[in-house]
Amino acid sequence: MPDNVTSLFRSTAAHSPSMAALTRESDGAGPVDFCIPCNPYFPTPAMFEEMAARLRDIITYYPSSADTITAELCSLLQLPPQCVAMGNGSTELITWIDHLLVRESLAVPVPTFGRWTDQPMETGKRVDMFPLQESSGFALDLAQYAEFIRARGTRVAVICNPNNPDGGFLHKHAVVQFMDAMADLDLVVIDESFLEFADAENEPSVVHEAMLRPNVVVLRSLGKNFGLHGIRFGYLVANPALAGRVRSMLPKWNLNSFAEHVVFMLKEHGAEYAQSLHQVRRDRMDMSGQLSSLPGLTVYPSQGNFLFVRLPVGAEGTVVRDRLLTEHRILVRECGNKIGSSSRFLRLVVRPQVDVRRLVTGLEQVLYGTSRRGAAVSEQATGTAYSSGTAAVDRLVSQTNGAGTRGLAQAAGAGMPLPAAASAPAVGPGGGMPVPAAAGLPQPEPQPVPQEAPRPQPAPQPVPQPVPVPQPVPVPQPQPQQFPQPAAYPEPAPQPAPAAPPLAPAAAFAAPAPAPAPMQVPPATGPTPPGVPARGGLTAAQVRGTDGLSMAPATGWPGAQSWPDAAGMGQAAG
Repeated sequence: MPDNVTSLFRSTAAHSPSMAALTRESDGAGPVDFCIPCNPYFPTPAMFEEMAARLRDIITYYPSSADTITAELCSLLQLPPQCVAMGNGSTELITWIDHLLVRESLAVPVPTFGRWTDQPMETGKRVDMFPLQESSGFALDLAQYAEFIRARGTRVAVICNPNNPDGGFLHKHAVVQFMDAMADLDLVVIDESFLEFADAENEPSVVHEAMLRPNVVVLRSLGKNFGLHGIRFGYLVANPALAGRVRSMLPKWNLNSFAEHVVFMLKEHGAEYAQSLHQVRRDRMDMSGQLSSLPGLTVYPSQGNFLFVRLPVGAEGTVVRDRLLTEHRILVRECGNKIGSSSRFLRLVVRPQVDVRRLVTGLEQVLYGTSRRGAAVSEQATGTAYSSGTAAVDRLVSQTNGAGTRGLAQAAGAGMPLPAAASAPAVGPGGGMPVPAAAGLPQPEPQPVPQEAPRPQPAPQPVPQPVPVPQPVPVPQPQPQQFPQPAAYPEPAPQPAPAAPPLAPAAAFAAPAPAPAPMQVPPATGPTPPGVPARGGLTAAQVRGTDGLSMAPATGWPGAQSWPDAAGMGQAAG
């Protein structure tokens, strides 16, 4: 494959180039795909033949209305149509969730699917990013996440289960407890786009619980599960008011004829679909074992149809990606342009064993120098290298902490109000990068940062007399599975809101949380101004610099002998 194909990655910000673009720039044959998280066993060859036989009619005529296609899907899933909205891919639904249901701020653990960070920033919302720690295997602690949301005053919370790119899984009872603890938020989104591939729990979905709650939306994918990313279809489940609000904004023909044809085919192919999921889970275990045998490669447990791996020390992900593509015709997802990740990480989609053997051989040659070009080059001495698009995102987020372009405009203003504790933030070793006054990670005592030359101010504005940097105030760590009691976050009103009561553990948890120490934070009832680092979390630039080196277990989750049916709700015998 020509070297110029890899130049396509330089024009992408948070995603990889499309397979069509890669094919056009090569000799007409695409690479073995370990990048796009697609079910390789569904549709079956017979289903593809059936669609090919009807291709002329499918692409010639209008599809039925979205209501007709949604009604057929709901009949299959055994869900009430008034609680469902189908979209032209999950990205369309994320866009409408942002426009209609996110008012000012959104919290999301990172790294995760890029649209959950990028979409709200593009519309000027504040994005509070909660860093998943490598030292804990990127596991999401829901109690700490809840505490982070309370400290930030965030109004919308997002959870991806399993998470993309690491495949981290949360059990249903924990997700339901989190939803109830966040009952006072404007919205809680549970993204279950990859949940069909999980086998750690018999019925892990919370769609039925979401329909009973006024502020919960569950997002589900069809393209990933059915191996048909190109058709672009997915759906959300919520109470009738929320689902109807999104559905009312969607075009009458937002679903294409291919989507209609597949939805109406599914009832005849439920057994094949269930078997495809079962095979993906078996392949995931086999692939994890083979990759774990490579020296220095760390494989994190996953419940998705992909594995998150850390390359050996000294290997740079963009080089590994490009050489796998040009020398071995293998496409992988290098994760340097994902906020909260770096170029030391790859996301590798689960594929059949014959393809995995080819991947392992390619990695051996690229990483350990058994090819004519030697081993992959080391990271540069200046720090971890990032792939294209990262620098712009880091600058945007580190300056505004997720407030987007609107935050940049405010930061450039002379009179932007900041809390006293944030008016002279501590400076990290990266030079000019704000450090939280009370971060979730252990922070050293503030030290004067030696500078070769005085730091220029970011904008020509009056600078008050320097304010001494306050000592960090320790944030109490919440007890396991203790969510902060929903604080009284009043709706916007012309009069000042009363002070919020102290946080208390939710009633569902018996163990009391330790009394929090006084913290100099903005009032819980108001948004944190742009540019103020998240308490208990880090800005995107700082997140990219975190590096816990503890090895994570390479074993997968226990293999269950059952799997969701085509609806993802029940069980089909295997």
